[in-house]
Amino acid sequence: MRFLPSAALGAALLAAGIALGAAVPALPALLRQALTGAGLAPDSHDRPAAPDRPKATADGLAHDDPPHGADHAAEHAEDVIRMRPDQIAGQDIATARVGGGTLARHLLVPGTITPDTDRIARVPARVVGTVAEMRKLLGDSVQKDEVVAILDSREVADAKSEYLTAQVQAELQTINFERQQKLLASRSASEAAFETARAAYLETRLRVDLARQKLSALGLDAAEVAAAQKRDEATPTQSSLRRYPLRAPLAGRIVERKVDVGTAVGKEGDPADLYTVADLATVWIELSVPTLDLAQVREGARVAVTPGRAGAAGARAEGRVIFVSPFLNAETRSARVVVALPNPDLAWRPGTFVTAEVEIARDTVPVRIPKASVQTIAGRSVVFVRRADGFEKRPVTLGQSDDEAYAVTAGLEAGAEIATGNTFLLKAELGKAEAGHDD
Repeated sequence: MRFLPSAALGAALLAAGIALGAAVPALPALLRQALTGAGLAPDSHDRPAAPDRPKATADGLAHDDPPHGADHAAEHAEDVIRMRPDQIAGQDIATARVGGGTLARHLLVPGTITPDTDRIARVPARVVGTVAEMRKLLGDSVQKDEVVAILDSREVADAKSEYLTAQVQAELQTINFERQQKLLASRSASEAAFETARAAYLETRLRVDLARQKLSALGLDAAEVAAAQKRDEATPTQSSLRRYPLRAPLAGRIVERKVDVGTAVGKEGDPADLYTVADLATVWIELSVPTLDLAQVREGARVAVTPGRAGAAGARAEGRVIFVSPFLNAETRSARVVVALPNPDLAWRPGTFVTAEVEIARDTVPVRIPKASVQTIAGRSVVFVRRADGFEKRPVTLGQSDDEAYAVTAGLEAGAEIATGNTFLLKAELGKAEAGHDD
């Protein structure tokens, strides 16, 4: 048998070990130690580092590690809802630019609608007489100074007769005084006759003035009385002396009618008024504000009014505080507050219970967004920012709010365009995209 030299034998064993290591990458630890002890296997500390190999995944395939930033891009892609402009318009998704604004804080107070006391008046029977005509029905509209009823009154006839008689006497005494004045100038009359004529003239003028004032106290115009007398002279069968017109003191509607034709008025025990006229174009709201809240209520403050009944939340109007009483109710420890409310269509009826939102503060904020633009996803408040290819979900931090809007303290800047209507559709689309990604 032929033996190889020891050097040749070592080289052969080393080659065999290297070949075996290449064929079986994971040698048992005992064999590796034996080879190392015999100087046939290199120490792990002396081996050069192996190049990175692809990692095996659960599907048995090796994949390269993703490049730097790819996870962030994938995560950002999940927040984008890609939509064409026609799709946005088809789903009525409204958008608006974000800007600054004001947030108003309110105090809720129940109240009752009442007529404006400055716009309600009665049509009184100012003389003793009998109702001859009632020209307006309940609910009719009237204009200021329009005749609404006619009374037949002997008192009025006496006042008119007194004025007309004084007027005739004044005209006669005026002619006599002027004639005596001319005679005195021509030395054809005595000084005594002139003075007598002058005294009579002045007396009749005084009677005319007194009679005119009496007519004025009854609400009659002397010129109209004189004109009516001339018409009566042309129609002897008709007389206007006893007729007394009642006029509306303001424009509005007849809300109450108290008498009928033939009713006696003016005396003690008789009805004092014929009609009640109200202008409901503006009404009042009577509020009772507790002492603790009274310091926050100011005259001139805006007030939003809604009906106090259920199912009428759509009706809403705005008025202003016109009076805050300086006195407190001894029993309720609250103060009377009056709100003036425009009522052009007469929809707010006196006696209706309402809820008044009295504005007690206005705060200016740099970023204000409508409440309808905010959605909650995974416990966070988000808005949807408009992009060229659709919308992007944007988490925001909300601050104070009022009934309509939020203040944004972080996550959104003024000038951004966001979805403000039908944002729930975008939330649903985002949920579909996330569900498809999970599958």
